[in-house]
Amino acid sequence: MSGKRKEMIGRVVSTKMQKTIVVLVEQTYTHPLYKKTVTRRKKYKAHDELQEAHEGDIVLIRETRPLSKEKRWKLVKILKKAELIPTLSEENIEENITNNSIREGDLNDNASN
Repeated sequence: MSGKRKEMIGRVVSTKMQKTIVVLVEQTYTHPLYKKTVTRRKKYKAHDELQEAHEGDIVLIRETRPLSKEKRWKLVKILKKAELIPTLSEENIEENITNNSIREGDLNDNASN
């Protein structure tokens, strides 16, 4: 058996488990008969010891010994971090709720006339 382990590049689609990430790997190839470009997608569970990967990150994973029933890959490094979406503060959320409720109240008044 060769000492070189397989490596794959993919996108993190889930980080809901502790120390485990789900990585979506896409491979494209041309169908030999129909000459159409086909994309094959597969999800791999990978071990993330430091829990440093987040959804949307592009990561490099490497094959390793079985760590659990489905986990046979580990995170080597994060190649590209995902852009974080700014979250609304509590004040902005409350302001949006009050503005929306005022608008709905105006609509109800106009409908009754």
